[in-house]
Amino acid sequence: MVARIQTLYLFLVALLAATSMFFPFWSFTTTQLYFVTDFSSFPDAGIMQVTSNYASGIFSSLTIIVALAAIFLYKKRELQKKLILLGMLLFLGNLLADLAAAHFLNQYLCSCVTFTHKPEAGLFILLPEPVLLWLALKGVKKDDKIANAYKRL
Repeated sequence: MVARIQTLYLFLVALLAATSMFFPFWSFTTTQLYFVTDFSSFPDAGIMQVTSNYASGIFSSLTIIVALAAIFLYKKRELQKKLILLGMLLFLGNLLADLAAAHFLNQYLCSCVTFTHKPEAGLFILLPEPVLLWLALKGVKKDDKIANAYKRL
């Protein structure tokens, strides 16, 4: 389990997903500073913004759980592959939920005041996740290939 490179990749995915929950994804500057983060909401911005923020937090949490579960399922390679693919879908959901939350806050602020906005560290922390998941999937497939070669002997 520890000797496999995909264990490192999956652990990094879980670590990045956990870290992204604590850093802002997007920021808006008006007379005050607004941060779009997981589980933070601005009820005045509408139900879609609130829902997107909470969905982002849920997707981040599920990504952590799936990545850690895939580490411990190293003997069940087919299930591990499915969990890694699920992790990729959860990443996509997390990214889209965060972007939707930022968009709906942007729409709300456009109707009220002038502002500036920019991406923050939370976005950049999320971006390596699909690459690491893809590398982990390649590692699992390589292990599967080696195991099948031994079965033929």
